[in-house]
Amino acid sequence: MRRTLLPFLAALALMVALPTPLFAEESPAEPWYNRLLVGMEVGPTGAQFGSDPSDVKYAEKFSGTDIVAAQLATGSQYIVIWGKDGEYAYYDSKVAPKCPGLGDRDVIRETVEAAKPHNLPVIVYCVVQAGGYPLRQHPEFKMRDVEGKPIERVCLNSGFMGHLKDLVDEMLAYGIQGFHIDMLDQGFGPPYGCWCDNCRARFEKDYGKPMPTSVSWDEAWDRMLEFRYNSCERFEREILAHIKERQPDCSVDFNYHGNPPFSFEIGQRPVQHAHIGDFVTGECGAWGFGALSPSFEALFVRGTDPAAPFQVVMQRGVRMYHDQTTRPLEDMRWEMFSLLMHGAQVTIVDKTPFDGSLDRVAYERYGALFREALAKQEHFGRQHRPLADVGLFFSHRTRDWYARETPRKYFDPVYGAHETVVLGHLPAEFVFDERLTLERLRRHRVVYAPGAAILEPETVALLEDYVRGGGRLLVTGDTGTHDRMGAPQAESALANLIGAKLVRRLDTDDNHVSFPADGGDLDALAAGIPRDWPFLARGAAGIYEPTTARPFGTLHRPFRSVLQQQGKEGLWLPQSPVEAVGPAVLVNDFGKGRVVCIAAAPDTAIGGEFGMPEDRMLIENALRLLDPDPPVRVDAPRFVESAVTAGPEPDTLRVHLVAHVTPPQNTHKDRPLTIPAFIEDKPIYRVSVKVAGGVKEIEAITPTTTVTPAPEGFTAQVEDIHEVFVIRTK
Repeated sequence: MRRTLLPFLAALALMVALPTPLFAEESPAEPWYNRLLVGMEVGPTGAQFGSDPSDVKYAEKFSGTDIVAAQLATGSQYIVIWGKDGEYAYYDSKVAPKCPGLGDRDVIRETVEAAKPHNLPVIVYCVVQAGGYPLRQHPEFKMRDVEGKPIERVCLNSGFMGHLKDLVDEMLAYGIQGFHIDMLDQGFGPPYGCWCDNCRARFEKDYGKPMPTSVSWDEAWDRMLEFRYNSCERFEREILAHIKERQPDCSVDFNYHGNPPFSFEIGQRPVQHAHIGDFVTGECGAWGFGALSPSFEALFVRGTDPAAPFQVVMQRGVRMYHDQTTRPLEDMRWEMFSLLMHGAQVTIVDKTPFDGSLDRVAYERYGALFREALAKQEHFGRQHRPLADVGLFFSHRTRDWYARETPRKYFDPVYGAHETVVLGHLPAEFVFDERLTLERLRRHRVVYAPGAAILEPETVALLEDYVRGGGRLLVTGDTGTHDRMGAPQAESALANLIGAKLVRRLDTDDNHVSFPADGGDLDALAAGIPRDWPFLARGAAGIYEPTTARPFGTLHRPFRSVLQQQGKEGLWLPQSPVEAVGPAVLVNDFGKGRVVCIAAAPDTAIGGEFGMPEDRMLIENALRLLDPDPPVRVDAPRFVESAVTAGPEPDTLRVHLVAHVTPPQNTHKDRPLTIPAFIEDKPIYRVSVKVAGGVKEIEAITPTTTVTPAPEGFTAQVEDIHEVFVIRTK
């Protein structure tokens, strides 16, 4: 180990006081990914920007020995070490060019040798889609456009698989515990396919027809999307089988791109590609996707298979992985505990400086994070069952065929729905149209379908059975109004459930809704909203004629100026409302259950740039009307996110809280790629918790929290980023 690093690591080791031994004397039979909570991925920064082979300063200090010592000092429970990227191997490879700055050193060997005495699992990072040397040396691996011109991406149906197998065989020889295989995407934009000879031949074999020659959005293109999804799955399953054949206990996970903001162009479906390996790994990217991204990613990935393990990756950087900045500790605490409380295993990515050395301050903060997480580890993990009252329904078919090349057309209502349940402290989980079952729907007290324009007949039948048996359903905007190919329908697929006929869809999106001063027994739908005041709910809307449903409130279409009618003035800025065109909300009792249909799209407004609190209030009110007496109700400030879990102890609930309090900040020019303001301070706030059936005992794990018993629950004052209340129920 380098002399300059020794004092730092020694001091750091003294700071880390773990409550239990971190590593057993012998490796337990349970796989590492089922028993460990937090770890790190460490890789150099430089090759992804282009590195000249003569630049031997790049990664010259990238040392597996130093990295393992730093992991042990911080309390990291596993290490994902950089093995191969698009330019170099960081070990003695006979297949890929070795990083010149390493000289005779071998980082994987160093890592494995240093980790073995401590039973620290070593997982190797191996990239697929990164351009670089494979495409220079093997142009036959390249994707091709419809005219046969090369695309600088690896075709998953090419001979690259043989190259990858040779690479993993080399790395398996080191005695590693797993692989993280990154970047299985097929591009982040057009062209949306590969037309190489391999793909053409495989497509014709699978479908008995030639590949389509354009993005046609018809049955031929439907087959093309299916082909792309299946190509990705085949690739993953083939390399998985190859690794397991050689080392059955070697874990394999693939970086996941089935989640928003990624759409059909990636070549992954939400459920189909989530659990091909031993577990799924997602990335939150608060720098790119906003402050709600950690919980969104955790809930989305968890929902693909609630019983399966999952990992979410975060990073220390202000902007992205490679920018060599380090966020404040409190900011990283917020992100890490947001992920942990939703059941994720958390990996922090550390991208080293150009020379491969380690950043002292970053590792001090990693130590503080891991020390706290391991001290609280009894409150996290898959043994804690999440209480997810609301099932957020996600339709990949809507993503692909309704939103098409404008993914935010569907993602905005999904983002808005997630924001609403978070700010309203409504425990939620995602539910997917892929492999949907009645049992899966019945896990939730309410199912909420935000803007799910395409609902296929089998999905509608399941929703009808769910509601008929006592379930509750909330639908908004264009839900159920388009056929499976994304074309508008004359009638809603949910006409029976909604209890209304679709007269027509509005061709405007700057629509408004208003509610009367006295709403009778449906008045709770407008709680907190000014009455007789049309407010903007920017998004899709439809005019409905009730059959069995009760209407409430009014939907207003917008004005159009003379210039707008002539097409001489844009429609980006929303116009003011004009006359009423239909009901704002429909409430329909169906069997033993109930359906609320919001004819407008307040969730789209929230997920976009013109959302208002009233949009969120309307959705929250509808969810509470459908489920007025949840098992646990949390009332806290909007800047606090909550999660509720049951077990593993009998009659025990846990309420997790994380606070995200930040000062004002300017907006980045490339909206919505904003950099959230940083959390530097611990907040002080009050919370109220009610538990159906009452509370026997309450314990807050943070000493500064004060708890006061109250009828059916308690109130508390919290002075920290993260808090857990352990509740013994009556």
